[in-house]
Amino acid sequence: MSNDPVSAAVKAQILAEALPYIRRFHDRTIVIKYGGNAMTAADLKAGFARDVVMLKLVGMNPVVVHGGGPQIGELLTKMGIKSEFRQGMRVTDEKVMNVVEMVLGELNQEIVGLINQQGGKAVGLTGQDGAFIHARKMLLKSESGQGEPVDIGLVGEIERIDPELIALLDSRDFIPVIAPIGVGDAGEAYNINADLVAGKLAETLKAEKLVLMTNTVGVLDKSDRLLTGLTASEIEALFANGTIHGGMLPKIGSALDAVRNGVKSSHIIDGRVDHALLLEVLTNQGVGTMIRADDAPGRVSA
Repeated sequence: MSNDPVSAAVKAQILAEALPYIRRFHDRTIVIKYGGNAMTAADLKAGFARDVVMLKLVGMNPVVVHGGGPQIGELLTKMGIKSEFRQGMRVTDEKVMNVVEMVLGELNQEIVGLINQQGGKAVGLTGQDGAFIHARKMLLKSESGQGEPVDIGLVGEIERIDPELIALLDSRDFIPVIAPIGVGDAGEAYNINADLVAGKLAETLKAEKLVLMTNTVGVLDKSDRLLTGLTASEIEALFANGTIHGGMLPKIGSALDAVRNGVKSSHIIDGRVDHALLLEVLTNQGVGTMIRADDAPGRVSA
């Protein structure tokens, strides 16, 4: 054990800075989309699990939604199944859906195990459990905007989410860990974008925060400078001028929809940074981009 008084003083200062946030967000729900490098590097996986458990222990209600796109693509390649994408969405026939369910199931149990190893009480779910994520087939508009809708198979869009199961788990101090699979009226499974599930879940649960962990530092301007705080209107302007494009569109679109529909703030953070989740939730500076409604206050000062 170190007896360095400077080190001890710094640690005490960090804890003191966190206190206003712990008080402010006590018993509030924080929905976390977990993905990117934070989900593949062993040290970052362990750090993420510790951070989630700490948020729970200080009185917050974290809810984890995880993706698995790279892992799904990797297994499809090993099985000799070619991945096909339309407008950035994976075409999902029954064979691909079997792989999706297999990979997401394994990842879900791994995350649950990591959280439990750190002293938490995690429970793994998909939207099929209790049929709490109701979905329907997603049809894409034709790229020309004139032709027939594009059918991409068993890819779903969310009709509604029933919050009762998640609320029950939170009330018993469990940490829900959710794989983004929804269920249709006939019991069929649908693969759903994890960012969309996290955003809709945050709206349904009236969450304090939606946190999207990515492989980028946050939202960048056209000079690649980090934009740390943005309003909904400023995000719309970045969409319009093409600053936000490509793979970031659905992610930031989900974050924008969340703050428009009652979530206090959305955060795009870099999952490659150690303890990025704690830094964003429990410090004034944060480590990414915070998005809020036009009439909402900025970061609270500690």
